[in-house]
Amino acid sequence: MGNGYSAETNTVLSKVDPMKRRSETSKSDAGAALLLALWALLLLSAMVIGWALTINSGLIVSSNANHVLQAEAMASSGAEVALTREVSPSSPNLHRKMGNESYDVRMTGECGRLNLNFLAQGEDPRKLAILRRYLDLKGVELNDQDTMIDSLLDWVSQNQGLHHMNAPEESDDYHPPHAPLNSVDELKKVFGWADFTSKPNWDQDFTVVANCGAIDIAWASRDVLRALGIGDDFVDRFLQLRQGPDGIDGTEDDFQFNTTAGTTVPPEVQGALGLNPQQFQQIQPFVQFKGPVLRIVSVGKSGDITRSVEMVVLKQTLPGGPAVGAAPLAIGRPQVFSWKEL
Repeated sequence: MGNGYSAETNTVLSKVDPMKRRSETSKSDAGAALLLALWALLLLSAMVIGWALTINSGLIVSSNANHVLQAEAMASSGAEVALTREVSPSSPNLHRKMGNESYDVRMTGECGRLNLNFLAQGEDPRKLAILRRYLDLKGVELNDQDTMIDSLLDWVSQNQGLHHMNAPEESDDYHPPHAPLNSVDELKKVFGWADFTSKPNWDQDFTVVANCGAIDIAWASRDVLRALGIGDDFVDRFLQLRQGPDGIDGTEDDFQFNTTAGTTVPPEVQGALGLNPQQFQQIQPFVQFKGPVLRIVSVGKSGDITRSVEMVVLKQTLPGGPAVGAAPLAIGRPQVFSWKEL
């Protein structure tokens, strides 16, 4: 009553409506379940992808760590080979490849560099002239040369309280140790050298190793040879002869000078440098040939990772056999002055 429908119609409606409601409810539940399933699948996929990325990242880190260790081991192996008595700078044993790993070693004469302590010792004008010519070749102005050299002399001089004319007085902020340089990098602390030591490769021609005094002509660079007062044309001709066709020192195609005894400069070298006996006599106290101190740089590689070992050692040698140019024979155990991993 009151609804405008007949009793029969009401009966039909009462039978249809519950079914519709159940159908609609069932569809709604199915849709919700599908959404939940999709959401769970998305979360599971994200978890699997994250887990896979984590494992992959861990594998990459582990692989890189292994390559680093292997590269370090290869660099150390190459350094140990270089320390062997029978190995010379041109030895093929300094280069070895084993699968994905390798080492390459380069041995050069440390005494081919300018020994700063030696040049400053005793304030010998002839030795200081070598340093001054070198600085001039590097473009250092004359006034700056005076400051740099006088400050270096103050730094290594044992006379405390005194200072050279172009060097600054000592103060709380600047106090030279009055002792020989312990390392080439110490030169950065010396007054007037800041600009020079800020340039790339500024230290490539310097050393402070005590066993290096006289300049080793067998290894000296072009600028070091020029600093000795030798003409450019003669220096270039000598380097071309010394280095051989490949233009690299310490390889098999190097010219073998007829060495006599100790570190005496062979007459062939004197001639190649265009020096007559009187000219050579002027520089003789400051030069040697094939000194026993070597710089060894061993580069180890594993995959794309490289590691290096650099050391300076003393390998005392005896002259070679009767054959002209025979390689010198090493004696005793090498003395290691420094070992640095790069």
